[in-house]
Amino acid sequence: MDTTTNSINWFEIPVKDIARAKKFYEAIFDIKLADMQAMPGMKMAGFPYEYGNGKVTGAIVEGDMHKPSMDGITIYMNADPDIQTVIDRIEKAGGRVVMPRTQITPEYGYMAFFMDTEGNKLGLHARN
Repeated sequence: MDTTTNSINWFEIPVKDIARAKKFYEAIFDIKLADMQAMPGMKMAGFPYEYGNGKVTGAIVEGDMHKPSMDGITIYMNADPDIQTVIDRIEKAGGRVVMPRTQITPEYGYMAFFMDTEGNKLGLHARN
């Protein structure tokens, strides 16, 4: 197995309202999402990344093939360097914390779950 590649290289978070979701994710992670060219009938906004650096990235997507669901796959978003900073922004941005900061193990750090403004359940992970 080639250890220089990631098991995941792209993710898409389904949204009902691209403007509302973009505002939410920009607020909780203190970032800017970039509008992206998408197939007809879809709207996309991408998370920041540097192409070719080996890190995983993705986008929020509004379209007929993308339906938010609490029962979908679980994606853990990077909340380094401090998970609590991100958690503290969630409700202010219109989301809901469904599991607070919880230690996995001392070596793996912490996790939490939240609901975004679109009805998706996502995870957070950070070393602290």
